Amino acid sequence: MLITTNAIIIRERPVGENDKYIEILSDTLGIIEVSAKGARKITGSNTAGTQLYTYSKLCINKTQRGYYLNSSQVINTFYNIRFDIKKLSLVAYLSDLLRYTTPPEEPANIILRLFLNTLHYLNGDERDIEQLKVIFELRLACEIGLMPQLIGCKECYLSSSDKMYFNLYEGNLICENCLTGDELAKSLPLDKTMLHIIRYICLSDFNKIFNFKITEKYQKKVSLVSEKYLKIQLSRYFKSLEFYENI
Repeated sequence: MLITTNAIIIRERPVGENDKYIEILSDTLGIIEVSAKGARKITGSNTAGTQLYTYSKLCINKTQRGYYLNSSQVINTFYNIRFDIKKLSLVAYLSDLLRYTTPPEEPANIILRLFLNTLHYLNGDERDIEQLKVIFELRLACEIGLMPQLIGCKECYLSSSDKMYFNLYEGNLICENCLTGDELAKSLPLDKTMLHIIRYICLSDFNKIFNFKITEKYQKKVSLVSEKYLKIQLSRYFKSLEFYENI
C-alpha cells in the first residue's frame, strides 16, 4: 500500500554505507520507522528530504515487513537551528519526549503542529528558547491526556490567591489554607503570574499559545514547573534534557 504523508524526521539510524532508517512524526501515522534506501548518498534522490529535523512530504510503501520510503519532497529544513548547539539540544530533548509519548500508526496532527510551530520560532529567533520549552512541555502534556486541573483549589475551589501550590503528582491546585504537609512535599508554589502563564498555555486556543511573551524573571520558574511535572507524570528521565541544561 502506498501512503503519502507530511512528516518530520526526528531520528536517523545508519545502515551500511548508503542506507538508513528514519523515525518520523507524521500527521496521519504518528511515529513510525521507515527504511530509506540510498538516503545517505550525497547524490541520492531522498538525501535532502530525510535529513534530521527536516519537514518533508513523504511517499511510503507499507508492507507486511514494514515501511519503505519511495520518494520525498522537502517542505522546510529549519536550517538555522543547526548553527546553535543550545537549540539543537532542546530539539533533541523535545524529540525524545515525542518518541516516548506519541503512539505509532495513529493520527498526530496536533502534536506535529506543536512541534513544527516550536521549530519555526526557534529557526527565526522570534521567541526565547526557554519560553518555547515551557510551551511545548505544557501543551504536549495536555494533548496526550495529562491536562492539569487549573481552575481552582481542589478542596475549596478558590480560583486565585497570592500563592497557590501545584501538586506535581496529582496535577491539581491547592491553596495555602487547604495545604497539608504531605501535599507540600509534592508541590511547587505558584504566584499569580506563574499561575496565569500556566493557565494560558494549557487552556487557550492553540492559535494563541505562541502569541505572548514570558518575562525573563518567570521563564526559569515556569520551566522548572513544566519540566518536573512531565518528568513525574511520565516516570521517565531523559539524558537529552540533562545535556540541554548543562550547555
